[in-house]
Parts: sequence; structure tokens; C-alpha cells
Amino acid sequence: MPLVDIDISNHDSFLPDEIDAFLCEADLRVSQFLQSSPRRATGFVPSDFKSVYHALKVITDENLATGTSFCEWGSGFGVVASLASMLDFMACGIEIEEELVDASRSLAEDFGLSLEFVQGSFIPAGGESTLEEAYVDNNAAYSWLITEAESGYEKLQIGLDEFDVIFAYPWPGEDYLITTLFEKYAAEGALLLTYDYPETVYLRRKQSEPSDGA
Repeated sequence: MPLVDIDISNHDSFLPDEIDAFLCEADLRVSQFLQSSPRRATGFVPSDFKSVYHALKVITDENLATGTSFCEWGSGFGVVASLASMLDFMACGIEIEEELVDASRSLAEDFGLSLEFVQGSFIPAGGESTLEEAYVDNNAAYSWLITEAESGYEKLQIGLDEFDVIFAYPWPGEDYLITTLFEKYAAEGALLLTYDYPETVYLRRKQSEPSDGA
């Protein structure tokens, strides 16, 4: 079923002190990583964390999610998952690069946050064929998403369809692929929050399947 857009444009721009302090430290560590890492070609590009925080705050303030289980796809430094944890989500992140997983764990631990990060793929079993079909239908690049890494869901011991909120920052041209995976594998009623440069966030909900005879 098509995803339903949810308007989150009318949000408060206020940042609590603890969130501001966390984001300042996160920005510093991300900047240091990008400047010093010899592996900048890993594909790590941070989103605008303030915009994403405000979107998460709308979700919590307006009780938009069906529950509190949250997963960040391609979590990088784990900033968004950490922000979700600070808003009382049961949060986790899946990231392919071991160096970034270590960095995300360190950042969360330094701020006393309780959440889990695993190294692996966020593509569920069978998802590669789904991406290939989407590529054929829409001529969208998907090679970056294909990986032989172990499933992040197996390491987390939780299925994609058990999450209430998913966050992703798709590469240009990959939004269709991300939404295709979400539509096929996420739970009915689950929310997909995505960031699109510059400073734009989108929130969509997976509709329930219509009953027979509806």
C-alpha cells in the first residue's frame, strides 16, 4: 500500500540544553572524523540533526507512533538513534562500517544513553530482489545498498516488522528504494522518517491493507 504523508512542518524550534550539548559534541566528533579519516569514501554523510530532532519531537508530542521501538538505517555516528533514545524511544542503529559503529557506541556511552548499535545490513532477507525489481522499474541506482554483510536484525534479534519508527537518510535517487523496502517489510502503521538535503524531513506512515469487501 502507498505510504501516507504526515505534515510535521509546524514544529517548535526550541532545543533543550541537554540536546544542544549533545549535538555540539556530535558535530565536533563528526567534523573530526571527516577531516582525519583516510576512509572518507565510505559514504558517510551526516544529516541535519537539529531538523531531525524537531521531527522526532513532533512524533512524540503528538503520539504519532504506534509504539516506542526505533531503528536508524545506516546509522553512522548514531546521532539520530541517540536523539530518539533521549526522547524515550527504545532505539538502535544498523551500520555497515565498523569504525562508525565504534564511534556511535562511544558517543552514546559518553552521554549515558542506553541503546544498541550493530554492524551489518539493514536490508531484510529477500530485500535484494526487491531492490533489483525497483531498479528495473524505476532505473534507480541501488548498488550502494547491496552488501554481503550479516543481517543487522539477526544481531539485534528483532525483525524489521517489529519497529514502530524507521529513520533513513537516502542517497540522491535512493528514496524510492528506501520506501519500497519499508512498504514491503515494515509493520502496518509504522512510520518512516527520512532526511532530504537541505534541511528537509519527511514523515510517512504505512497504511493498513484494506479488508476484503471494503
